[in-house]
Amino acid sequence: MSSTAAPPQMPQADQIGTAEAGGVSDFAGLALAAARAAALACQPWVGRGSPKDADAAATDAMREVLAAGPGSGTVVVGEGAKDEAPMLYHGECLGQGGPEFDIAVDPLECTHLCAKGLPDALATIAFAERGSMAELGVSYYMDKLVAGPAARGVLDIEREPEDNLAQLSEALGKPIEDLRVMVLDKPRHEELIGRVHATGARVTSPPDGDVAASLEALLPGGEADLLMGVGGTPEGVMTACATSALGGYMQARLAPRSDDESEALSGAGFGAGQILEVEDLVRGDSVFVATGVTGGPLLRRPWTVEGDAWTESMVISAGGVQRIAEAHS
Repeated sequence: MSSTAAPPQMPQADQIGTAEAGGVSDFAGLALAAARAAALACQPWVGRGSPKDADAAATDAMREVLAAGPGSGTVVVGEGAKDEAPMLYHGECLGQGGPEFDIAVDPLECTHLCAKGLPDALATIAFAERGSMAELGVSYYMDKLVAGPAARGVLDIEREPEDNLAQLSEALGKPIEDLRVMVLDKPRHEELIGRVHATGARVTSPPDGDVAASLEALLPGGEADLLMGVGGTPEGVMTACATSALGGYMQARLAPRSDDESEALSGAGFGAGQILEVEDLVRGDSVFVATGVTGGPLLRRPWTVEGDAWTESMVISAGGVQRIAEAHS
């Protein structure tokens, strides 16, 4: 795959870097290459009704790029086990050797949306300094609050939703009626959505995709002010990487959905309901990358211009947010 000049009115691929050289930021280009490869590999499966085939294609492509890359990455938290889906495995080591780093990954977030040809599927990955990501491989689900920097020191996941919305309204200087809240459309959230509606706030309820939903609440100019509710743990750790890099707000609470998950958490030294700050999920330098798979408000799906396949990606690091379009022959 190679870069080419961008077509008219399309952004050209930027040089990947951060405000501070060194550390895991040196591997941002590898994370970007892995996400792009995954997004392109699952394109033949978009809309074909086979989520596991799409996931397997994305996983294999991402593994191939990471295995051939510089450094030595260890998968600390991956997707797949809770759904018996293809996955990059917890503890799997990838790379040609050198500086070590942690990996949190979901090669294809929203496999069912991809299989149905619906928007918002993404290829996602995050890197952090070795030993700095929380080892939460036994946890599949967590309750989350995610918002921009204005929410830091203001919200508390132990408060009632109505109290947090009132506090956020004051911090942002806007009426509760103008707040926009992301809550996944799941049966477990029926009561929460009703309570948010009762305050007068607006609710957006995507069927899946809490990374994309979190980014809408976290990014400047995003479509939401806050994400609330229970989603996946791998997605939570990746979101924490983006939150940490951007100075945003995030709290999480472990929320096992089965007795087996609760027992596994207890055996690993975690308590059901344990609260985690963003610093508990990831410390130090980190980089998060997402590439569009089926399109949506955040990122375009891959498209073709004069025989070249183009992808659009987002790289979040200490240097800020970069949107990158690049062609692949």
